[in-house]
Parts: sequence; C-alpha cells; structure tokens
Amino acid sequence: HATSAVRRMLTLRVPFARTHAMGMTVEKPRPRGVMPPGATSDAAQRASVAADYAKVATQSGGCCVSSTPNRSAIGYTEADRKLAGDADLGVGCGTPVRLAGLMPGETVLDLGCGAGIDCFLAQSDVGETGLVIGVDMTPDMLAKAREGTTKRNLPTHNVQFRLGEIENLPCGDNLVDAVISNCVINLSPNKLRVLQESFRVLRPGGRLAVTDVVQTKELPEHLRTNQALSC
Repeated sequence: HATSAVRRMLTLRVPFARTHAMGMTVEKPRPRGVMPPGATSDAAQRASVAADYAKVATQSGGCCVSSTPNRSAIGYTEADRKLAGDADLGVGCGTPVRLAGLMPGETVLDLGCGAGIDCFLAQSDVGETGLVIGVDMTPDMLAKAREGTTKRNLPTHNVQFRLGEIENLPCGDNLVDAVISNCVINLSPNKLRVLQESFRVLRPGGRLAVTDVVQTKELPEHLRTNQALSC
C-alpha cells in the first residue's frame, strides 16, 4: 500500500462491549454526494481496488508496494511464512492474527482476506473446533484462497471464503469473536460503514484487531484520485 510522509502504520486492538448506549469517536462522514477531489464515486473506487488486486492475485501487476523483503519487520515469523505458503502475496502491513490473541474454538472474520494468508494463520490458532471466515470482493483473490483451502485439506466448517464487500458483510449478527483486518480498511470509501458492520457481526465482548495505514496530514492532490486511493 502507498507509503509517504503523510501516511503512518496503525496497529489497533479494540474490545467491544455491547451496551444500551455506546460512544465512539469516528471521522465525521461527508455530506451525501460530496466526494474527495478526484474521486468520482464509491463504486468507482471499489472498482479500481478490485481491478488492481485482481492483478496482484494473478501476479500480472498491481500498484501495491510489496513488503516481501521485510515480512519479519511487520511481524510475520519464518513459521508463519512457511504455514502461509503461496497465500503470502507480499501485501499487508502487519499481523492482525497475533494482535487478536485468538483462542481454540473461536470464530474469526477477516476483512479483505485476499489469498488467505491471515485466515490460514488464524485457523492454526482456533483449531478444528473454530471457524475462520474470509471476505473479499475480488473473485480472483477468492479463487486463490479457496485453492489454498483445498491444498491444506481444510473442511468448510473450519475455513470459509465468501464473496462480498466489507461495507456489507455476508455474515449474520453476533456470530464472531474477533474481526481482523490487514491494511484493507484504508481502501474503503466508507470506513464508518466498515466499523458499523464489524460491530454488527461481533458477539458481545468480541474484539477488532486491525493493522493499517492512517492519514496524519492533508493528502497532496496526486494521491486523491481513485487510482491512488486503491493502493
């Protein structure tokens, strides 16, 4: 993902306690119809992201800067990389699975799972009695992830990959112990909606473990286009 003087990496674990009233500080959403300069629509940005990551999945290109030479610097151990195998496409900016502190038997949902690297690591932690759900909107990524499931002989009651948007999760309410995400939420044109959906699917006492980049200064004009925001 794009790195510059105006972006920094964020590692965050948030416990959710469901109560009658909940306070949360979030970025104020833009008025309906008001888009960032250079961005035409939410749909256009999603299309740009999907097209770019389809290239990453098929190894035919993509604008995302690979972190392959520095995987240990963002938290992946040699054992993690061996377990991940070809599901490690060199993208991402951290290890949310380690941040989540997963336990055997838990249910985990990965926002923007890609080829499944963090899902396979999560499966190793939750074991045969747990469930890992990977959600991605890019069919080429899901095809690669499902191929990885077959190679590892993992049953569908243990690991599932579902086509969908992280703003509209294909998952019921109050079903998940932990939501994880690795450098994906920054790609969404509606981050508030992503957080709302994450809260919806989490069980009371569930947790959100995120590694991502955050904006700390005003973005220059050339980074406000749909193409730049998809990296």
